[in-house]
Amino acid sequence: MEKDTEDMMKKPIIGITMGDPAGNGPEISVKALAHAQLYEFCRPVVVGDAGMIKQAVRIAGRPDMIVHPCNSISEAKFMPGIIDVLDLELIRDPAEFQLGKVSVEGGSAAFRSVKKVIELAMAGEVDATCTNAFSKEAVNLALQEEKGRYSEGRTHFDGHTEIYAAYTQTKRYAMMLMLHDFRVVHVSTHCSLRQACEKVKKARVLEVIEMAHSACLNMGIVQPHIAVAGLNPHCGENGMFGTEEQTEIKPAIEAAREKGIDAIGPLPPDSVFSEALGGIYDIVVCMYHDQGHIPIKTAGFVYDRKKQRWKTVEGVNITLGLPIIRTSVDHGTGFAMAGKGTSSEASLMNAIECAARMAQHKTGRLPG
Repeated sequence: MEKDTEDMMKKPIIGITMGDPAGNGPEISVKALAHAQLYEFCRPVVVGDAGMIKQAVRIAGRPDMIVHPCNSISEAKFMPGIIDVLDLELIRDPAEFQLGKVSVEGGSAAFRSVKKVIELAMAGEVDATCTNAFSKEAVNLALQEEKGRYSEGRTHFDGHTEIYAAYTQTKRYAMMLMLHDFRVVHVSTHCSLRQACEKVKKARVLEVIEMAHSACLNMGIVQPHIAVAGLNPHCGENGMFGTEEQTEIKPAIEAAREKGIDAIGPLPPDSVFSEALGGIYDIVVCMYHDQGHIPIKTAGFVYDRKKQRWKTVEGVNITLGLPIIRTSVDHGTGFAMAGKGTSSEASLMNAIECAARMAQHKTGRLPG
């Protein structure tokens, strides 16, 4: 019994936000935590609203799952069959709350869940954080409506990444997407394509190469092999279609190699991802949002033509450069599917497992 207790205490505590309560976050949280094997490698706790999770138990068709509201992490039971919820009491009446719609109440609940899980991680009460999707529109509507009451006066955030950066006081960060051993990381994310091109500068490209290298090392990859994509068609064809490869990207790669980082490029974006999927590279540095998102989601999001529904939705979003661990589902809020009980929990399970592995590597606490 003492050995079992000792092993349990070695397992990392993962704080999981419920996401926008009007989306599919609550129900895929229930579905994910219904898998008893998750408890073999971590201690999960949902941060959000217990009433919405109870409703999600019914939607997910899992009446066997017991929702256990907690006032603190110390009250969590961490047992299969029991969903521990750090209950922030965010939704006035779950029975009246409308699913599938953008709302101030939903945006406020999502934001406050994220802020709380960051606080828990910064205080060392959870070992890693994992986020379900929220609506950027709903969050910013709530911040404006509430005049920044829960955000120290801030009335706008571009997304999860920027919230994490703000509340951890992080200046250097990047978005990484992962589908099993296929990984991409971005030089820029939430900005216009014109702005994205302007952000392709040597200093930023080098910074992201360095973060990609560190991320791979933290995942146990001993000698990361990093591909760096070009920005222009055919990497600019020696300046015929653009010069960023010559003036910004290649100098960044050379600087990285001088630091002992195994980076290669710039490589044509129309072929580098196929090579990465084939295992030639451990990670690809991408120049802008869609350059990285499209290949990952094409590989991880599989639609069943015959059944006219998603067969699988896999992938993990990881924020690099933070002092705490943050992974996330690699999909949106699923408003169109909310309340139907058909949403896949695969991406969330991927994200929880990734968070646990990263936490174990960071702390050196391995169960068993």
